[in-house]
Amino acid sequence: MTAPHMPSETASQAASQTAPGAPSRPASRPVPRRIRKRAVGLGLVLGLAVCAVTPLNNLYYGATPLGGGHFPLAPFFLLAWLTLLAAGLGRLARGRAVLSGTDLLVCWMLMVVVSGVAHTGLARTFFINLTAPLHFASEGNQWNAVLAPLLPKGWYPTDPEAVETLYSGLAGGYTMGWGQVLAAIPWAAWAGPLAVWGVFIGLCYFVLLCLTNLFARQWISNERMNFPLLRLPEMLTDAVDQGGLAAFLTDRFLLSGLLVSVLLHTINGIGFYDPSVPQIPTLILAGPYFPKTGLFSGFTKLKIYFYPAFVGFAYLTARQISLSFWVFFLGGGLFYGFLELIGQQVPSSALGVTFGPTLTTPEETQMLGAYGVFFLFLLWLARHHLWETARDAARFRLRPADEAEWVGAPTSLWGLFLGGAALTAWSVSFGMPLFQAVLLLGTFFMVMLVASRIICQGGIAYFTLTAAPTDGLLAFLGSGFLSRMALLMAAVMQKMLFVDLRESLLPSLFHAAKVGEGRRPKPLYLAAILVALGLAVVVSFAAMLAVCHKYGLRDLQVDWETQTVSSTYENVQRLIEAPAGANKVIIGYTILGAAVMFALVVAYQRFYWWPIHPIGYLTMYSSAMRIMWFSFFLGWLCNHLTLRYGGIVLMKRVRLLFVGLILGDFLMGGVFALIGLWTGQSYLVLPN
Repeated sequence: MTAPHMPSETASQAASQTAPGAPSRPASRPVPRRIRKRAVGLGLVLGLAVCAVTPLNNLYYGATPLGGGHFPLAPFFLLAWLTLLAAGLGRLARGRAVLSGTDLLVCWMLMVVVSGVAHTGLARTFFINLTAPLHFASEGNQWNAVLAPLLPKGWYPTDPEAVETLYSGLAGGYTMGWGQVLAAIPWAAWAGPLAVWGVFIGLCYFVLLCLTNLFARQWISNERMNFPLLRLPEMLTDAVDQGGLAAFLTDRFLLSGLLVSVLLHTINGIGFYDPSVPQIPTLILAGPYFPKTGLFSGFTKLKIYFYPAFVGFAYLTARQISLSFWVFFLGGGLFYGFLELIGQQVPSSALGVTFGPTLTTPEETQMLGAYGVFFLFLLWLARHHLWETARDAARFRLRPADEAEWVGAPTSLWGLFLGGAALTAWSVSFGMPLFQAVLLLGTFFMVMLVASRIICQGGIAYFTLTAAPTDGLLAFLGSGFLSRMALLMAAVMQKMLFVDLRESLLPSLFHAAKVGEGRRPKPLYLAAILVALGLAVVVSFAAMLAVCHKYGLRDLQVDWETQTVSSTYENVQRLIEAPAGANKVIIGYTILGAAVMFALVVAYQRFYWWPIHPIGYLTMYSSAMRIMWFSFFLGWLCNHLTLRYGGIVLMKRVRLLFVGLILGDFLMGGVFALIGLWTGQSYLVLPN
């Protein structure tokens, strides 16, 4: 069922789906929709190459992340140059497409799906998570006495020497070649834990694939949801198929936007390497201009960032959604000041022990209730589709796949149940009680689904959770609800895949489903994704181990990784030593968040004139919005003004200026990433 507010998004969505430069294209040229093996092979090779280089680039050189966020740098940088290469080869081959637009889009999508696995999506904290209880245990923190007896057998390496080598590096590792390093890694010590966690990761990825396929038809076909992060790649590849790439790249609006990004980063990049060259400010500290007490005290740390690419994505996002992002962010600051004004401000210590990655104040726990209500809203929107799917699955009517699906939805529903049951059995086999495992895993995937909706519909290239999935369970049920081993297992499993969502897999899978809409053959596309994910895990783990053994974890830039993993185990220890009951403060704010979200959903559904989208409320306290709120304000303002005073025609023309901002930012990001690999230090075009 399509929400009543969909018409208000139609103008921006329709404009974004109309390819640029339409009048100059040959209208009769057919658009290739067939997925070819060459696209799959090229995507696999390039994607795995990105996985192999990412640990060295990100953790040793500290350069611009190659696979960061949900519009990763390296895949798009490669897509841009492949597009030019494909157009050139097409001219040489007299019109025969060596690489069609579909080939390029599928190749890019495979790179996107796997690029996050090598960093925050999985490998970034994986080995620190497995070794922290052994390496950081001391007489002072008493981990050996409190945590060591609870560590599930098989989860952790048991060879202290192998763990020490991971942190110190191999003797003479700096002078060894990469082949020598790989050969010298004590694989026997790591084989057991990698096999155990490989089962967990594989089952989680399988469940995420099933979840994607289950909701793909609803989001893509039924709701016709806009996917702002796909607009630019689709424009590029569509221009290749239509023979209008030259017209697209030479459009004066696009070149204007491109020039803004190129000049900005050229000047600032030179200033980074030569401090005598003044830089153009892209960060304004607005906090000092606000009072430390009163209604505006919530803005004392306000920062205004300018990232051209994020302004471009905001312009391509539906106006109702981009408006809601910055309005709710500013509303969160005002709410903080309002609480102080009426004397109801609760100290941060009232939070107790939490696992939220950015959770700092009690009022931020509104998100726990908001996520729950919005998840129910997603189910309600999909109720007809889910009921039909469940009925067919119960009768074993495994219908053919829809245009947006890889396999029939009833098949994916059975896969979801079987995969969830296997994950539950895996958790129970290591000591977690059955009911606790079901509730915990259900919470994990619920949060992932809501976060994916925010990212895909909101066009958020950089996203972080406010509260962790376990925070809600602990607040309502207390830590005593979980056994001591289950508490430890829950925290470690959550840290593996379900809390650091900067490069999470599920949004990329939904993007992949949208890219595959109407394209054939579906089995080849699905098989490519499965193979890519399996190989990406292997390559990413091998690359991470190689970098750690060559240089030693101590000499890598892993301060954030070490701190977040250590705090996870410290929080588990605190709850084991001093169990906490239900937290009335968090429960109160959670109920408030649920009530606000319910009101927003009702208003969104019932009133056509309602200007605010409920998704904005979910990002109110996200650290990502602290960086992007001003970009969404600028993008919304420009979108609103062009549509109001120039109509669809002007909006479509000016849109290419914002496309140029994105294109220029990511091209310059790729250039400086290459410079960083050569010089050992990199000017950061995008957030690290």
